[in-house]
Amino acid sequence: MIFRQIPHDDLGCASYLIGDHDAGVVAVVDPKLEIDQYLQLARYMGVSIEHILETHNHADHVSGHGRLAAATGAIIHIHREAGVDYPHQPFDDGFELVLGSLRVRALHTPGHRPEHTAFVLIDTARGSEAWAVLTGDSLFVNDVARPDLAVDRDEGARGIFRSLHEKLLPLPGVVEVWPGHLGGSLCGGPAMDMKVSSTLGYERSHNAMLGIDDEDAFVERALASLGPQPPNFEAIVNVNRGELLTHGVEVLPLTPRQVEEKRVAGALLVDVRTDVQFDDAHIPGAVSIPALEAGFGTRLAWIAERDQEILLIGRDDEDARGAAKLAQAVGMRTFGGLLAGGMTEWRREARPVERIERVELESLPERASSDGALQLLDVREQAERDEGYIPGSLFMPWHDIHALPEGLDPERPVAVLCASGQRAAVAASLVQRHGATGVMHVVAGGVPKWERLGHPIETPGHDGRGAVDPRNAA
Repeated sequence: MIFRQIPHDDLGCASYLIGDHDAGVVAVVDPKLEIDQYLQLARYMGVSIEHILETHNHADHVSGHGRLAAATGAIIHIHREAGVDYPHQPFDDGFELVLGSLRVRALHTPGHRPEHTAFVLIDTARGSEAWAVLTGDSLFVNDVARPDLAVDRDEGARGIFRSLHEKLLPLPGVVEVWPGHLGGSLCGGPAMDMKVSSTLGYERSHNAMLGIDDEDAFVERALASLGPQPPNFEAIVNVNRGELLTHGVEVLPLTPRQVEEKRVAGALLVDVRTDVQFDDAHIPGAVSIPALEAGFGTRLAWIAERDQEILLIGRDDEDARGAAKLAQAVGMRTFGGLLAGGMTEWRREARPVERIERVELESLPERASSDGALQLLDVREQAERDEGYIPGSLFMPWHDIHALPEGLDPERPVAVLCASGQRAAVAASLVQRHGATGVMHVVAGGVPKWERLGHPIETPGHDGRGAVDPRNAA
C-alpha cells in the first residue's frame, strides 16, 4: 500500500498520495496548486495517478486538481453537492473507490462546507476494517474545523457536531486521523496541533471539542473561538468550483526604473526578504511580508486589493519567484513583475530607501518612559486584545491597516508590537506606507512578554485607545 502525506507548509494544508504499488495505481487527495511533487513521487514509485479526490471546495487555497488532471488524465471526484463547473465524477455518501488492495470509502461530513466528505481507508490486503480516515476539514488534531465559510455559522457548527458524532466518532478508536490541515491554518481553531496525525481514540480522550456532548454547548464553544475569516475566501471557492485552472502566471523581471514607474502608478510593492533585511533598507512604500515565514500567501491576500498589481522584491530573482508560487496558491495572480537582481540592484543604482527602527521588547518600557510623545500600536487580533493589553496603547489588527489607525499621530513616533514581532513587521511597514514617521518595529517579544516582565496590563472594560502614557508604560 502507498500512503504519503504531503504538506503545504506556508498554508498549513495537507494533501495525500494513496494507492497500491502492486496494482500501479494511486489517487491524490486535496492536491495543492504546485503538482511537481506528486508527479515526482509517481515516477519514483512507478505508478500512475488515475484519480483525484476532493474533500470539498477549498476556501483558503487554490486546488491543483486542474493542473494534475491536465498532466495525468486523472478523473476528479467530488461530492454531488459541491456544484462544480468542471468535468468530474460526482459521488454520494458511501461511494467507494478501489485502488488495487486499497478501498476508499466516502463519508459525507457536512458542516465546514455542505459538500464536505471524509475518506475512510481500508487496506484489504491486511484486513477488512478501517485503519485510517482522511478527515479533510472536519476533525483536526486537537481541534475541529471552523463552521463559517459557506453557510450560517450556527448552522455550520451544528453540521460539524452531527458529522463528528454520527459519522467519525463511531469508527474504532484505533483508526488513524489524517487531517487536511495542520497547526497554523485559518480553517481551524486556535487549539490545532502541529502534529501531523492522531487516532480517533486519542482525540476522543484529549480533544476538548469532542468532549462536549451537548450540541448547543458545542456550537457556543465553536463560535466563541472563531478568528478572522480567510481573506478572499469566496473568490478562492469560486476558482475551485469553476473551470479547471491548468496554468500558472509568469512573473517578468523588471529594472529598477520600471519598478519605480509602477510604484508611482499605484502598484503594491511587496518585499519578501526577512524583516531584518527590510527594516535595514527597503524601497519607499513597500510592504514587508517575509516569504520564509509560514503564512506568506495568506498575509498577502489580506493586504492586496483583489485587482491591484503586485510587484515582488526579493534578495534575488529566485526569492521573488518562490514567493509568487506561494501567492498563487491563495488565488493571487495580478503580478506586475519582480525586481530583477533584487534589492542589490536597487541599491547599486543608489535609489532612495527607507528604514524602520528595531526596538527590543525589553527596552521598550524605558524608551516609552523617556519619550512622552511615543505611541504604542497593538496589532494583534481582537481575541488576544481582550485577554489584556498595554495601558494607553492604540489598537488595530495588522490586516485591517488600510489607512493610519484612528488616533495615531503620524508626526509622533510609534512603536508597533504584536505577540512575538512577526505580525508587527508587516504592520510597521503598513503604518509607514500610510504616512507615519518615526516607525519602530518591536522585536523579540510582544504583549505576553511585556506582562511576564511585570509591566502593567489592562483587561476589557476600557476601549484601549489613546496615546500611551509613559508613566503607565514604565
